[in-house]
Amino acid sequence: MLEKMLLGTYTRRESKGIYSLVLDTEKEDLVDLELLTEENSPTYLARSKKGAVYSVTEVDGKGGASAYDAKFQFLNAVTEEGAPLCYVAVDEARQLVYGANYHKGEVNVYKILADGSLEATDAVYHDEPVGPHENQNVPHVHYTDLTPDGRLVVCDLGTDRVYTYDVSDEGKLTEVATFVAPAGTGPRHLVFNPNEKFAYLFGELASTVLVLAYDSATGTFEQKQVLSTLPEDFEGFNGGAAIRISSDAKFIYLSNRGHNSLAVFAVSEDGSSLTFVQHISTEGDHPRDFALDPTEQFVVCANQNTDNLTLYRRDAENGTLSLIKKDIYAPECVCVLFEK
Repeated sequence: MLEKMLLGTYTRRESKGIYSLVLDTEKEDLVDLELLTEENSPTYLARSKKGAVYSVTEVDGKGGASAYDAKFQFLNAVTEEGAPLCYVAVDEARQLVYGANYHKGEVNVYKILADGSLEATDAVYHDEPVGPHENQNVPHVHYTDLTPDGRLVVCDLGTDRVYTYDVSDEGKLTEVATFVAPAGTGPRHLVFNPNEKFAYLFGELASTVLVLAYDSATGTFEQKQVLSTLPEDFEGFNGGAAIRISSDAKFIYLSNRGHNSLAVFAVSEDGSSLTFVQHISTEGDHPRDFALDPTEQFVVCANQNTDNLTLYRRDAENGTLSLIKKDIYAPECVCVLFEK
């Protein structure tokens, strides 16, 4: 089976933009790297059901989002003064795109027009107190995506908060709840258990994973467990990055930048707790993103600083990963998006 994926990148050194790559599941190899379009540091990507691709972009010193059709023909870019986004997500029901602006502490909302292009509809700034870490000097919105019940959940690394918003059909946001994480956590990304009762939050600055109970009636989160994603004897810098959950909700996977590993945790049957399973090297430096393939038999991890991808085989029974191949060239890769 040939499974196609998109790769988002920085374009500071060798990369030119958005690439495609193929996972050959029979040969257990990653092949056919191809530049699809030149784009300025498309560090995160999202694809709609119609095939349109939405990318982080920077144009003439302005940051925002770009839109491409299914054949990667450029549609438009919506930008404003300041730094680019760091995350984008598609809301199919309302035909919206959400963006997280790390440097501006801003949540952006865009309407998807009939041709797939974008139009800005709302922007929300955070002004709550920031955390104690040196990287929490100002609000830093890092994640903007949907809850299972269709609200918008936002992680702010700077304020140590997770915000829940109601979203109108026109793309206007109304805050309904705020969860405050332990000081210095640095909320980065979050995934929900398919049972919709629990979510798992990755704290970038503390290198911790938090189990949160989610109340869909109120949009509130309640902390149930906190675990380190690092070995007890590890010393030195680490920054948490990506978090994924298997579709059967039995395992959580997280990437550590510094320790340069993927951490694996087993999820309890009801979703309320995690148990450590494994650390495995990413065979490169600064693993900013990774993804399970559609069959969930494989994991592809991107090492930003060493320009390489690493391919693993995944055991669905015990959740463990085993190395298949490393040193697969992909320049400055920071986003792995399989086409499902």
